[in-house]
Amino acid sequence: MCEVSSQLVPCRRSLVFPGAHVRKGGWKRQVGMVPKWQCHVAMTSKTQFSIMNQIKPSNYSSRITTDIPLYESPGASFDQYLNDRNRVFQAIFPEKRRSQRLNEEEWRIQMLPIQFLFLTVWPVIDMRLRCKSEGKGYPPGVPVDVTRVLELDVTRWELQGLDSAAQPSDFTLGVRGALYPDRRGLRTRLKGQLEMDINFVLPPMLALIPEDVRRSVAESVLKRLVENMKHKVNGSLLSDFSEFKRERAEILRS
Repeated sequence: MCEVSSQLVPCRRSLVFPGAHVRKGGWKRQVGMVPKWQCHVAMTSKTQFSIMNQIKPSNYSSRITTDIPLYESPGASFDQYLNDRNRVFQAIFPEKRRSQRLNEEEWRIQMLPIQFLFLTVWPVIDMRLRCKSEGKGYPPGVPVDVTRVLELDVTRWELQGLDSAAQPSDFTLGVRGALYPDRRGLRTRLKGQLEMDINFVLPPMLALIPEDVRRSVAESVLKRLVENMKHKVNGSLLSDFSEFKRERAEILRS
């Protein structure tokens, strides 16, 4: 076990102002200045190494499903709609200024900022959309007799907005999802699943935060992300599918 050592810096007298405000260029003075003695502990490199050596990897995950009625028309099935992956992507991520198409299957997305404890991070992800059929290579949990499945997964990620001291090491982000029409019952239903996993080693500046606090905040952030995705599927995606049906009907009438 590594030895933990620290250095005590000599105490020094300083002025502490109750309710004082910090501003660029110094302190803003207020009435009621009270002199206090302050002692500071400076960690040596051995101490920092010991703390880093004791940090355990953190793992957080969140999973959400959707199951809602899906109304198809004879000339416009949901299978046909899924064939246009670019349209499906734009329905789920409508803000064009924050997305960029990389190739036939992948898009780069600059996500909205995420607040984690006292840090703000801007995730940038590359998402791949693939259509699968005939039961070949379906994600776990998807019945093999489903006619067509849209599979979503993240192929690359980057965390922007963090300085080097706050960057987690060994960061891994996993996002997997599937969306498909289920016609096995009396009525067709749109079903989907989305799972998000994050694994990382905390930087020393966050390592002293209690695990229950970190977990509560991290799971809350993940839950908001997956619920936001579900809201987009249940709302904007179905709305765009209705527009797709109207377009197909006009084509058939002409």
